[in-house]
Amino acid sequence: MDREEKKKNNPRKIRNVALHDFEALVRRYGYIEEGGKHPKAIIGNCTMPYKRENPVKACYVKELYNIIDNL
Repeated sequence: MDREEKKKNNPRKIRNVALHDFEALVRRYGYIEEGGKHPKAIIGNCTMPYKRENPVKACYVKELYNIIDNL
């Protein structure tokens, strides 16, 4: 089981995801577009703007997992 699966299966880990790990997961499935006020995670045809905070808020992590699951 890799790091992604461990975090996904443990709800407490969703709240404490480091910015580095979040952006690594985005890059694994898509890319990050810089510019404007906030960066955008682009995976497939989905675009998700997020705030660059450490740790990343749980709502962004949950949305990212939903996008990845629907690929």
